[in-house]
Amino acid sequence: MIRKETILVVEDEIAILDLIAAYLRADGYIVHTAQDGNTALKQARATRPTLVILDVMLPGVDGLEVCKQLQAEQQDIYVLMLTARAEEVDKIVGLSVGADDYMTKPFSPRELVARVKAILRRRRQLSSAPGSGIIEQPELRYGDLIINPNTREVWRGGQAIDLTQREFELLHALAAQPGRVFSRDQLLERVWGTEFGRIDRVVDVHIGLLRKKLGDDPANPTLLQTIRGVGYKLVVKR
Repeated sequence: MIRKETILVVEDEIAILDLIAAYLRADGYIVHTAQDGNTALKQARATRPTLVILDVMLPGVDGLEVCKQLQAEQQDIYVLMLTARAEEVDKIVGLSVGADDYMTKPFSPRELVARVKAILRRRRQLSSAPGSGIIEQPELRYGDLIINPNTREVWRGGQAIDLTQREFELLHALAAQPGRVFSRDQLLERVWGTEFGRIDRVVDVHIGLLRKKLGDDPANPTLLQTIRGVGYKLVVKR
């Protein structure tokens, strides 16, 4: 079956760019390419891709800044980042600016395509879940926190909160069962899926980002609480 998803590949090494594009086109994807950050942003605005495969080290605007701008402009976009550095801290930095997955060079083109399929399969599962079609899910209201799973909008204290795809999914997973403690593994599976290339601190990083955006003091959080040695829970006052 031919896939109609549009993918933007951003890579300054032409041999790698052409290889990735060839494998994706052979698998039925519509592929656009760019070799620098500024061109990538222009291409993304023009083509509205479902997924961006994004190298971190780019001439001009680097991949991390491109990722941040893409997430700010297109909240329904997914990003798979590429880097030549294998350190976990570099992966966490990429994920903290909104990337959905991360691959280290050198990599197998077949593995890359498999990661792409996993991300897009997760997207289709979310779009076909209850509340994504005609049947709507109820809006969640806890004090001054409002979460609308149908429009994927969040407000706190009357202010709209801009969240990335993963941040919203993580918050909604916790808010759908307030007071329940979720382990990191449970949240990884619910939000990132079983195919995600595991990075142990990815849940912690996203909880930290959510706390910052929601105004929940990291030193003394009252909304997203850490249960030491277990995981996290959402504490609400109805």
